[in-house]
Amino acid sequence: MKRILLITIALFFSVYCMAQQEQTFPFQGGSQVMTQFFKDSITVSPQIIKARAAGTVVFKFTADDKGVVKNLVIYYADDAILAPPAIEALKKSNHKWIIPEHEKSHDFIIPFSIGFKSPATGIASIQKAYYNFYIKRKPILLLNQVPLYMVTLLPTVVVNYDIGEE
Repeated sequence: MKRILLITIALFFSVYCMAQQEQTFPFQGGSQVMTQFFKDSITVSPQIIKARAAGTVVFKFTADDKGVVKNLVIYYADDAILAPPAIEALKKSNHKWIIPEHEKSHDFIIPFSIGFKSPATGIASIQKAYYNFYIKRKPILLLNQVPLYMVTLLPTVVVNYDIGEE
């Protein structure tokens, strides 16, 4: 009798328990496709190359059920000069985002790491230019709290640009 009661309770409990949903990667094609898409879509401006700028930019954005990017917020940027290329790339990613079926929109956080390809040998002028950028940079910091609710942290997109030979 105890066994039947125990099995009935276990069966009853298992019917009402839901297994964790397996969520697909939220970019059409997966993580590697997303990374390659952003590497191809980011156009580093001559201003960034001239300044030898390098750093991180972190965005929070919302994608709706059609995959359209909305409500773009810069959480952090090492300098304002680094944000525009990533913003343009995010705008190009419209209709590529996949959100869970039961949601009308979903929030994502995506970090971009932008830097230059260092020459094999240290060149003093390049080191000095980067040092000058680093000293004069003006970080963008989000000082107010922003509610996160349900948010998905995406992998960092690393973009390295050529600085040319000096």
